[in-house]
Amino acid sequence: MGWLWAIIVGFVLGIIAKLILPGKQHSPLWLTTIFGIIGGVIGNSLAAAFGIADTRGIDWGRHILQIIAAVVIVGIGDMAYMALKGKKRERA
Repeated sequence: MGWLWAIIVGFVLGIIAKLILPGKQHSPLWLTTIFGIIGGVIGNSLAAAFGIADTRGIDWGRHILQIIAAVVIVGIGDMAYMALKGKKRERA
């Protein structure tokens, strides 16, 4: 069940990150979901490092760190995707 939640949360984080980033992102939805999962894991790790991973009520600090990490990962990942996609077009 943990993997299912990771996929769902990664999907949501990836979509939120795409909405926050300016311009159009070209990475496909499955890759955005993977970027969101990675951003969620990094955000959780940062929250644990800062000591705010588990608080009473809603973990706003953890969620904000997850979104920030997802925005960074989606932005960098989309640039890498476009660079790789561009190189594939040049070969053809």
